[in-house]
Amino acid sequence: MLKVMLKAMVSVGVFLYRLTGGGIGGRVQSLPVLLLTTIGRKSGQPRTVPLGYLRDGSTYVIIAAYGGLPRHPAWFFNLRSQPHVQVRIQNWQSSAVAEIADPEQRKVLWEHLVRASPMFARYEKLTQREIPMVLLHPQN
Repeated sequence: MLKVMLKAMVSVGVFLYRLTGGGIGGRVQSLPVLLLTTIGRKSGQPRTVPLGYLRDGSTYVIIAAYGGLPRHPAWFFNLRSQPHVQVRIQNWQSSAVAEIADPEQRKVLWEHLVRASPMFARYEKLTQREIPMVLLHPQN
């Protein structure tokens, strides 16, 4: 039941974000929000989720925190299988290639993230996994 409710909430959030150009749902945990569309590794269908992000030059950085749960979110597995994704920020859209941050990049980016949104430090304490950070490189 919880999974169905969460799926419905994400769908409504994505709908409202698109409808309002990010006016509704455009910020979370003090971070701006983008819509990430991956291709489901099992279904082959597009899957869109709203995610907080950081900027690193022309690159967008997303966090596979999953609220500190012990497993990675489905979108992370999807982009690992197929790194070509779609990104939407407000009314701007682009194709992008996803790259998982290497340990050195992750360390620097994680420090920036925790300064921008201290809540993520709590997520790190809730889980035993290292929370991946993903770089999205726009292609157009």
